Amino acid sequence: MNNHKYILSIAGHDPSGGAGITSDIKTFEAHGLYGLSVCTAITIQHDSDFKHCVWVDTEIILAQIAVLFERFPMDTVKIGLVKSWQSLLRILEKLHRINPSIKVVLDPIFKASAGFDFHSDEDQNNLDKILKHCYIITPNYDEMLSLYPNIDFEETLLHMKKFTNIYLKGGHRLDKKGWDELHPTSQQPYQIPPIAASISEKHGSGCVLSSSLASNIRLGQDLQTACDKAKRYTEQFLNSHPSLLGVHHKNVII
Repeated sequence: MNNHKYILSIAGHDPSGGAGITSDIKTFEAHGLYGLSVCTAITIQHDSDFKHCVWVDTEIILAQIAVLFERFPMDTVKIGLVKSWQSLLRILEKLHRINPSIKVVLDPIFKASAGFDFHSDEDQNNLDKILKHCYIITPNYDEMLSLYPNIDFEETLLHMKKFTNIYLKGGHRLDKKGWDELHPTSQQPYQIPPIAASISEKHGSGCVLSSSLASNIRLGQDLQTACDKAKRYTEQFLNSHPSLLGVHHKNVII
């Protein structure tokens, strides 16, 4: 057991294996890490259609977290689909009680790629507190607009940078599609351009990006390097197979 480098995913279960905790575990293993997982939701979906979601009770999620930390030392966690900001805040507070220096990579999920909406009537009151507990958050452009709907994009960006680092995914950009940006809390933005000439769309690509980023952070890379490598790994995943389900290759661009 002592030879493993552990990392945790807290996310939903996707039966197709393309997204959620299954995808995260595959990504962790490709980076040479031993992935552990806490399930937050049982989804009824495959790679092209999302039908329904059954949420795991928050107390069960907290119990899963507690029992894993009894046995395994972890300093990096990736969080994906959670049923509410209130539940997410409780999860984050639990993690920081266990390990005050833990680094959390949060992938805020508002909509499944097949169009199923989450958190449409979400209470915003806990969001600032949530961001304070995160090391970095990985929204796309549409998700950024959903986080603070009462202010515009630039105001949202400046507000969030007061609390956490931001990896802004560029897949939904209209001006420079595929260009990602790192917005550190106390530094200038860092552009992360695409390398691949074209990409093949994949189910779960956001999960792969955030779990690759978490893996690089767990491996001790500085934030800029971790973001660069996560971008390259995700591009390679996107072009790994012609179907909507990608393939994870070990020991490549990591």
